Amino acid sequence: MTTTETPDILPRILDYSSRADPYPLYAELRRTPVALQEDGSYVISTYRELTGVLHDPRLSSDVRNLSRPMPGAADRAAPAFINLDPPEHDRLRRLAMRHFGPPHTPGLVAGMEGDLTAAVSGLIDDFAGRERIDIVDDFAYPFPVTVICHLLGVPREDEPRFHVWVNHIIDAINYNPSTDPQEKLTNGMQATKDLRQYLGGLLEQRHGRPGDDLLTRLANDDGPEGRMTDDEIVSTANLLLIAGHETTVNLITNGMLTLLRHPEVLQRLRAEPDLVVPLVEELLRYEPPVHIIPWRAAYSDITVAGTVIPKGSQIMLMLASGSRDPARFDDPDRFDPDRQDNQHLGFGSGIHLCFGGPLARLETQIALNALARRLNRPSLIADPPPYRPSPVLRGPIHLHIEQN
Repeated sequence: MTTTETPDILPRILDYSSRADPYPLYAELRRTPVALQEDGSYVISTYRELTGVLHDPRLSSDVRNLSRPMPGAADRAAPAFINLDPPEHDRLRRLAMRHFGPPHTPGLVAGMEGDLTAAVSGLIDDFAGRERIDIVDDFAYPFPVTVICHLLGVPREDEPRFHVWVNHIIDAINYNPSTDPQEKLTNGMQATKDLRQYLGGLLEQRHGRPGDDLLTRLANDDGPEGRMTDDEIVSTANLLLIAGHETTVNLITNGMLTLLRHPEVLQRLRAEPDLVVPLVEELLRYEPPVHIIPWRAAYSDITVAGTVIPKGSQIMLMLASGSRDPARFDDPDRFDPDRQDNQHLGFGSGIHLCFGGPLARLETQIALNALARRLNRPSLIADPPPYRPSPVLRGPIHLHIEQN
């Protein structure tokens, strides 16, 4: 296969007008598994090729290896481990995982089920007597942000401050110098600095003091590999604070939207609560919270589907397209919670498989089961709903429903 240029499809995907339904454009994009763009970058959109490069050590996650620096990269502090390669990535991920999951804290996520259920019940209790509800503002945002604040040890009353910062940071991720005002990037970089300074202040209070929150554990870790530096802890906390609630907000909201569009599945979930486990996996394939990994680089020349990607090239990975690839999934545009062999790319793959995936799964399972059981004949007020600006972290900015 020779390299083919498809410069028109990607801009249409990134344009806000396609946010509600990018899937037909993904189908067009998949006709060329590796597509060269006018700026010299490459877009990979098919399942087989995506899984291959996600497991290829020649693909770098360190934005410092890009031939064309990511906007604002020079102003960034120590990168989070998601933006690093081995061995730095592996060391930092191990140190973080000591306090987040197996083998050192195997019961952490499962042990949160009672608290998660109580939090969900309290939010739905507040729906009483209301005919109209915004699933985002009234439920899908406050639930996971409460969880991640509790895990990290961030005061819940400070949430309005970092909510603004996170929105600016997400906007900056999608910064396009050819179409976006410089203010968008400037705001994102300032928000990054402000959030890091805020987390650094919290961290200073944790050194030498006992506590069960993640910041305290990382600040006082005496494990065999030593401790993270303060900069590394702040970068890790920054990552978890943003990824730990932004993606889960989208997953829960996309899940409720999908159920309302498939009332027979919603009715079935009410009768079969255990259906929620495969249902969430199908949701991660069908309407994932993360659609695109925008920044990867080739360590060396890489041949993918017969196309040579030169060393240093920027590579964009279209995860949501891969999870709808008919070469991998039968009838991929059908939502089917009974689907077998559902090895989706909703949480990525390879060494950067989503760190918080087990928690996001549990949060979404509990949330959708409770909403299905307790909402009284819910229906959408607007379909499609308004979407967030981001094509990377894709989900409705509001999901207004009414109870009948």
